[in-house]
Amino acid sequence: MDIFYHVIKYLVFSIYFLIIANITFRVLIKRRSIPSSMSWLLIVYIIPLIGISIWFFFGELYLGKRQKKIANRIWSISNKWLNELKSCTYIFQMNNSEVANSLFQLCKHRQGISGIKSNKIELLTNTEKIMQMLIRDIYLARNNIEMVFYIWKPGGIADDVAIALINSAKRGITCRLMLDSAGSIDFFQSPWAEIMRESGIQIVEALKVSLIRVFLRRIDVRQHRKIVLIDNYIAYSGSMNLVDPYLFKKSSGISQWIDLMTRIEGPIAATIGIIYSCDWEIETGCKILPPLPKNKIVENKSNKNSSIQVIASGPGFPENMIHQALLTAIYSARHELIMTTPYLVPSEDLLYAICTAAQRGVKVSIIIPLYHDSILVKWASRVFFSELLEAGVKIYQFKKGLLHSKSILVDQQLSLIGTVNLDMRSLWLNFEITLVIDDSNFGNSLFCIQNQYISDSYLLDKKVWSTRSYWMIILEKIFYFLSPLL
Repeated sequence: MDIFYHVIKYLVFSIYFLIIANITFRVLIKRRSIPSSMSWLLIVYIIPLIGISIWFFFGELYLGKRQKKIANRIWSISNKWLNELKSCTYIFQMNNSEVANSLFQLCKHRQGISGIKSNKIELLTNTEKIMQMLIRDIYLARNNIEMVFYIWKPGGIADDVAIALINSAKRGITCRLMLDSAGSIDFFQSPWAEIMRESGIQIVEALKVSLIRVFLRRIDVRQHRKIVLIDNYIAYSGSMNLVDPYLFKKSSGISQWIDLMTRIEGPIAATIGIIYSCDWEIETGCKILPPLPKNKIVENKSNKNSSIQVIASGPGFPENMIHQALLTAIYSARHELIMTTPYLVPSEDLLYAICTAAQRGVKVSIIIPLYHDSILVKWASRVFFSELLEAGVKIYQFKKGLLHSKSILVDQQLSLIGTVNLDMRSLWLNFEITLVIDDSNFGNSLFCIQNQYISDSYLLDKKVWSTRSYWMIILEKIFYFLSPLL
């Protein structure tokens, strides 16, 4: 018995030592910030059981083995498609505005293509009208409809979209729907999933959540994109989930969610399509490469002065691309920078860039919700207020619902709109998408919307903020330490 006890003891000790050594090696081999590396080493060595558990779930960004294998393979195919796209010289904008030039050069260097012109762009703010436009486009579809959403919540006008999809599938339109497993749990537990499948709609439950999969990949990597593609020509993207704004989280007492979406007609749909095809192949193993833009369609477009780039993030996509894009956009500002985000937990680099912009004379405004659906995010974001206010940044708290739109406007010329929040999850974990738009007319439209947000907000007073109670400061610090998990 004593021999058995000693064998078990040495075996457990050996396994523990190997795990600690492996984590230490992984922390040191990957170039992280020094505070991040030290934090991981301290938590693993001081409280090993908790530290090892946290590392196991949140320490490294990885997909399941099968998904990772596919993600590594598909880029050779996608790069071949992008090279073919380059032959369509008639869709590329060679010149950009001064404020947008640096960001478009970055996109070209890291993604391989220039900005795309000849698109018709609409900025949409009314969720009910967006849904009605979407339903109309679904009924008018001639060939294919592809969708990806983080949340599909059955009920209200969302059911009207479902019915439109079902009717389109029954008349022979190829319909593909990809929804995040965690975000759309209500959808997959409802009858709609089976009804849609029976009508011929291909449905994928992305990044499935289960106890078994917890041990195979990170559970907090989510499919956060919001994309609709119709006939490889019409594209929708922005912050809106597929929910009825009057019903979604009604019990929270926050009122309806406020979103921004873009509807685009033109060749940019092809580049959004290659992102969708990569996501689809990662989940299913099936290729659905979009066709190249047609020359005749492009020639008919009137707006050739604007330029659009699409930036995608997530495992298998260019690393840190969206973070780099945000930094480049902020440093490009010369006169005015307006940002809207529901979740303000920026990286140190982003915080420094925003403060620096204000200190070098740029008029910087950040609009965030006054009322929030996450108490963790609400308190964690407050820790940044003092530094931002001290630098001269104006912080507006939107009071008419939950401001869910994600946008950046630089000098009323360069716009960034998409699914990306200013937090760690969006910047480094999730599958996200951002549209970069170099267009003064579009910029003016976004400027008007952002100013409407400001008129419906409270301006945070620097003096009043500095007098908040000490217990509130302590709470902010506590929740800030939890920010990597938000």
